Amino acid sequence: MDFPSLVFIFIFGAIIGSFLNVVIYRYNSGLSPLKGRSQCFACGHNLRWYELVPIVSFIIQRARCRECGVRLSWQYPAVEALSGMIFVAVYMLGKTLPETIYLLVIFSTLLIIAVYDLRHKIIPDGLVAFFAILSLAWFLWTTGFVRAIYFPHYWTLVAGPILFLPFLGLWLVSRGKWLGLGDGKLALGIGWFLGAALGGSAIMLAFWIGAGFALVILAIQRIGRSGGAERLSMQSEIPFGPFLILGVFIVYFTHINFFDGSIDFFSLL
Repeated sequence: MDFPSLVFIFIFGAIIGSFLNVVIYRYNSGLSPLKGRSQCFACGHNLRWYELVPIVSFIIQRARCRECGVRLSWQYPAVEALSGMIFVAVYMLGKTLPETIYLLVIFSTLLIIAVYDLRHKIIPDGLVAFFAILSLAWFLWTTGFVRAIYFPHYWTLVAGPILFLPFLGLWLVSRGKWLGLGDGKLALGIGWFLGAALGGSAIMLAFWIGAGFALVILAIQRIGRSGGAERLSMQSEIPFGPFLILGVFIVYFTHINFFDGSIDFFSLL
């Protein structure tokens, strides 16, 4: 794993991340992410090639449009950098080419879902369905359709529905006030992607991280007595999808398993 190769992989991942930003902004907008030139959303200026260099253009332009001067969202370089790091992390796993492509598609999809949920507070059905179906299809293909229904593979097959049911219960009891059903659909795919034990670990970790985040923000607001327009309260709607996806990333690359007490921080080495 020489350094120049990792730099090249990061740059390639950042370029893909630039496309992921287009998907995030255009999804459910009626615009195709594959057609039409990239534009400034404020003035409609068609961006030139040197305004589309991942991360670098954002820095050189000082986070502003060259034409109208409107401030650009930090989402652009953040998604590009995260995509680059994902590509490097997956590359370092040393998987076969088919599995590497599969993982890159899976993690890129999850990145889109997480950022979309942060922006709109909703998990897009089409993308989460793609994630779930792809995870199930990969499991069945690599395991075999016949072997998948027998022990121990059976537990991965039922892991999706098992992890989905608690979210369905919370959604029904709260009438959608505590959690959206989209989180349950995401848990369905998580079960098929990680299996029962690791999938459950990812969801547990997501709840802990989400609760910790909310408590920290509430404490900061209480100390600072911030008068901002949007203050977090116990009734605030906090997107949970990004925490679920963060849990998936952490568990996949560290193999944290709360059900047998194991952890492997060196799984990338």
